[in-house]
Amino acid sequence: MTTNRTFTMLKPDAVENGHIGAILDKINAAGFKIVAMKLTQLSKRDAQAFYAVHSARPFYGELVDFMSRGPIVAAILEKENAVEDFRALIGATNPAEAAEGTIRKMFAKSVGENAVHGSDSDENAAIEGAFHFSGREVF
Repeated sequence: MTTNRTFTMLKPDAVENGHIGAILDKINAAGFKIVAMKLTQLSKRDAQAFYAVHSARPFYGELVDFMSRGPIVAAILEKENAVEDFRALIGATNPAEAAEGTIRKMFAKSVGENAVHGSDSDENAAIEGAFHFSGREVF
């Protein structure tokens, strides 16, 4: 099922480095409408639950520590073909491999601190959005 919504998080590194406004500008300029957004912080338990799909991977502990170390900006974005278009906008997970002009090329430091999360499917976008937002918080 294709939808017109996706989920994103501006990760702790992006928030710590003062990139919230610049990243949101790129998101808006790419035609996305923000339908839900908040500044929040994941507890270790929240990060473990959100990234449970990666729990068997060797980087899981580092990921949980990183994602719970400071504030994030969680948002639900709306646009036709939202998931695919947002994945193109953020670029490759490794900023060294990301295309010029993508969010990760511009704002990420490494594979581990790559500035932004973007849902990889419509199904995961719905799950991830519901993890962070109640129905009354989405417009």
